[in-house]
Amino acid sequence: MSSEVVENEFEFYSKAEKYWKDVPATVDGMLGGYGHISSIDINSSRKFLQRFLRDGPNRTGTTRALDCGAGIGRITKRLLLPIFKTVDMVDVTEDFLTKAKSYLGEEGRRVRNYFCCGLQDFSPEPNSYDVIWIQWVIGHLTDNHLSDFLKRCRAGLRPNGIVVIKDNMAQEGVIMDDVDSSVCRDLDVVRKIIRRAGLHLLAEERQENFPDEIYHVYTFAMR
Repeated sequence: MSSEVVENEFEFYSKAEKYWKDVPATVDGMLGGYGHISSIDINSSRKFLQRFLRDGPNRTGTTRALDCGAGIGRITKRLLLPIFKTVDMVDVTEDFLTKAKSYLGEEGRRVRNYFCCGLQDFSPEPNSYDVIWIQWVIGHLTDNHLSDFLKRCRAGLRPNGIVVIKDNMAQEGVIMDDVDSSVCRDLDVVRKIIRRAGLHLLAEERQENFPDEIYHVYTFAMR
């Protein structure tokens, strides 16, 4: 678990904040130099999400979404705004949210709130979101903070709403990245944290067509 590799919680968070302050506010910066995979990522995410938006009694609504660890709004712009009436964004780096206002263009008028906050301190407004999208950011939370955040996300969902996590998965155990001060967990650890938060896993999918040299990436939907 992350408690085994994170020795100093305060340092873990402050080092990550410092790291992201020096990252360029570009798509390539958001993706650690892998900007070219953005379209593959977005297209797969759209297909994954569409299965919950189809007609039926448990259909997920399209009124409002929350983009967690939103950066400059890559996912907000290409995945969420084309589907949802309004979107809220939360990120710890103020410069990214400032850049988002120009990067999103005209459609950015439908972004209701830009929250500058670490997810360990963020509480989604209760009963407000059809989809809470959490991508490439859970590694910046300790296990306890991730579990607590997911509990708050559960409370933030509207009827038939879903929480989606899309992130890197380690082959085994928990691996610390000292460069950006994050952890990468294996599938079992992530599933345990999801269960601990009282969420039920609805779907799980491995991302295809990503470069061989990067971690496997999985998407989970839960409520």
